[in-house]
Amino acid sequence: MPQKVVCQECGQMLYEGEDLKPPDEIIQKHNGKCPKCGRKLSFIPQNVEVKPIKKQ
Repeated sequence: MPQKVVCQECGQMLYEGEDLKPPDEIIQKHNGKCPKCGRKLSFIPQNVEVKPIKKQ
């Protein structure tokens, strides 16, 4: 199942991949801030969406 993590403030892609990554790993990768807008990243998701993969 693919995972996509984006900044709530600016929509910057923080992580996209087939492997599920824990939030703390994604936050550490970006030194705790969004690389585009500088917003402090949080462990608590603000919005979670589960969507089916479109078959080609």
